[in-house]
Amino acid sequence: MSFAEIKEKQLVQKLFICFWMYAVLGWCYEVFLEVVVYRWGFHNRGELFGPYCPIYGTGALLFLLCFGWFKKKKYSLTVEILVKPLLIFLGCMLVATAVELAASYVLEFTKGSWPWQTYSRYKYNFQARIALSTSIRFGLGGLLFMYVVQPLFDRLLSKPSRKAINIIAAAVLVIVVADFIVTKATGYTPKLAQVENAVSVIRNSGFGIRN
Repeated sequence: MSFAEIKEKQLVQKLFICFWMYAVLGWCYEVFLEVVVYRWGFHNRGELFGPYCPIYGTGALLFLLCFGWFKKKKYSLTVEILVKPLLIFLGCMLVATAVELAASYVLEFTKGSWPWQTYSRYKYNFQARIALSTSIRFGLGGLLFMYVVQPLFDRLLSKPSRKAINIIAAAVLVIVVADFIVTKATGYTPKLAQVENAVSVIRNSGFGIRN
């Protein structure tokens, strides 16, 4: 695709908007797990003040980049129904797990901890950075993303005018940049990251619950 086509279709603006839409959805998913499923109580699952987890936006864009062409390409009925969904599931599972693993190292290096150290409680995990059950959920989420959510977003973003898309993208950029500045200026750190870091210290010291 040429630069002119990218500019004409406003792909950069739309992908930017999609990135933060998925970041917000990821934050909602994390909070839902905490409050409803695990009943740990509410904590801010993001690294900023706002309700978004950029790692989900990163994963969503990688899904599109890696598997968007494959999803659009037409094959025989058997491949479309059985093979393609399985390959997309496995691919999304691997990509999302790699992103999460890399993010844990980056956050550990920059902040001293990462907000999902509770993976240590899972039966199959690697250094509390990734876990089998969450990787499977990522694969299922990738299927939902590729077959349901992204097509819906595409339809939604096809309705506003070019000017409206530019305004929305600019507004989102201003909000995120302002949030980043305030977060850094105040030294804000999500409560959950602090709590889980303490749990990790206790576990490593030989006390606490064993798996």
